[in-house]
Amino acid sequence: MEPQWVPSAADIAGARVTDFATFVTARTGESFPDYQSLWQWSVDNVAGFWGALWDYFELGERSGAVLVSTEMPGTKWFPAQQLNYVEQVVRQARTDRPAILGVDEDGSVIELSWAELLGGTAAFARALRELGVGRGDRVAGYLPNIPHAVIAFLATASIGAVWSACGQDYSAQAALDRLGQLEPKVLVTADGYRFGGKTHDKTADIAALRAGLPSLAVTVLVSRIGGTLPDVLAWDELLAAPGGQIDIAPVDFEHPLWVLYSSGTTGKPKGIVHGHGGVLLEHLKAVALQSDIGRDDTFFWYTSPSWMMWNFQVAGLLTGATIVTYDGSPSTPTPDALWAIAARTGATVVGTSPGYVLACAKAGVVPRRDHDLSALRMVGITGSSLPPSSSLWLRDNVGEHIPVASISGGTDVVSAFIGGVRTVPVWPGELSAPYLGVALDAWDEKGHPVRGAVGELVITKPMPSMPVRFWDDEDGSRYHDAYFDMYPGVWRHGDWITVNDHGSITVHGRSDSTLNRHGIRMGSADIYQVVEALPEVAEALVLGIELPEGRYWMPLFVVPAAGVELTDEVKARINTAIRAEVSPRHVPDEIITAPGIPHTRTGKKLEVPLKKLFQGAELSRVVAPTAVDDPALLTWYAQHTPPN
Repeated sequence: MEPQWVPSAADIAGARVTDFATFVTARTGESFPDYQSLWQWSVDNVAGFWGALWDYFELGERSGAVLVSTEMPGTKWFPAQQLNYVEQVVRQARTDRPAILGVDEDGSVIELSWAELLGGTAAFARALRELGVGRGDRVAGYLPNIPHAVIAFLATASIGAVWSACGQDYSAQAALDRLGQLEPKVLVTADGYRFGGKTHDKTADIAALRAGLPSLAVTVLVSRIGGTLPDVLAWDELLAAPGGQIDIAPVDFEHPLWVLYSSGTTGKPKGIVHGHGGVLLEHLKAVALQSDIGRDDTFFWYTSPSWMMWNFQVAGLLTGATIVTYDGSPSTPTPDALWAIAARTGATVVGTSPGYVLACAKAGVVPRRDHDLSALRMVGITGSSLPPSSSLWLRDNVGEHIPVASISGGTDVVSAFIGGVRTVPVWPGELSAPYLGVALDAWDEKGHPVRGAVGELVITKPMPSMPVRFWDDEDGSRYHDAYFDMYPGVWRHGDWITVNDHGSITVHGRSDSTLNRHGIRMGSADIYQVVEALPEVAEALVLGIELPEGRYWMPLFVVPAAGVELTDEVKARINTAIRAEVSPRHVPDEIITAPGIPHTRTGKKLEVPLKKLFQGAELSRVVAPTAVDDPALLTWYAQHTPPN
């Protein structure tokens, strides 16, 4: 297969990563003829690389060691260093371009200058302090993707408090399962959001969420749709007074910046704690060096505050770029709405999912013909694997001069392990290269490296944005079991990959049971909580299955309660409950009546083995019948095949 995009000499010479390589050469005398050699140096010299990154971005005088050891888990980064994520945002302040373009589904665009962003941050930070919020306290967001969310996050981080957020497509219970773990002092929310041509009033959900958060001292309400709630502080009133300078609190390198959440596949979502320093370094590397985003860019990634890509897009501010927030659907009012937003905002980097690209292809849209995308110079893709046909569709219908930077990583490191870089070719359906500082490999089940064959994605050396810890995991056992149980001392991520002979990586999907639909990772536990509470349902099993040509099948197998027939009416009731109590993204592709759900002997549903079965693996190779509580059920599942 030939590359679909090859960097020109001008691309390579003008890339920020090339400038960084020159910087490292001047420091070390090392020669880097290509990206691969720079990557190899970065993983062979862990402390040297991350120290050079700190110095390259001029983050201040360094003191002490870069890291204490490379042992995982438990690596301690920059133990003598203090900093604050927000300091780097403040350094980028400018007057010639906006900081944020806030786009609404109705087509309106609000420009927020850097002065307005930093002034609002200062005002909100002052309000938080006056409300008694201090270092280590938690501030929770239940918000759509609007500029207010960015201001609230920056204000929280600036005083050393801890931010955590959910998008408003989550039900009150789903949000409470996450935010309730943190016992937040302040809730920042909006009365509603817009999606798919509809306005969604969230006041009832907010009331339920507040009732489940006894730790709350105050709720701050952003007015979006004219809804009202009692006993709230109005956002506009809090920010009415001039903000002045931000009083930034220095914190330790690993002081918590935010808490993100696992998908909740096996139970309550795990709270993943990331530190100020690790995120700052990782995001500067990922945004500036890998994505080549800088002060001349407008960065638009379709995302939600529930998803780590929201945090990733905010990092555009760390490089002085303009970021675009969007409250709405990428397909409303027309299937190519995302490309219309890109044109309207002059976006230079646009990010979306394979599912959206496939939907555009099926709808017959031609963005390059119908929209002015002259500013666009890169398309980012994440969430699941991008098939070659979709990658080539982007080339033919968006622009052959525009590289497709497909990336793969996770909430776990709030970044990517693999992705694009301006100096490396793009092959259809493949990810161009490992990110700098990511000691990536593909291993078989015995821990041996494999090439040209499918293996487990592993990281053999630490990264500073690996979690500081999990929330409420005092002894670190859940953290250890999540990543280091299979290969002691080595991070196993849960993806199947192939390292190709020309250095690119093919990602085949999750090797665990996380649902990953339309670019949003979700947990089966959220679905079970709703479906199995219905009187018509005895038990349920949901699977998320990657199929050839970029297809994704998410069936829900349901065992009806005694005397119940799974009629169309009952199925509609199940879908309605999922849509209302979890989110529309969690609604399955089809509901199938099942005679039973197979479990391990300890009662765990066989999600992973059955997923492998539906992807074509032989039954005898995915699960031993002796390990199953009802082996006869396996034969029934083996007789079902995914749709063509």
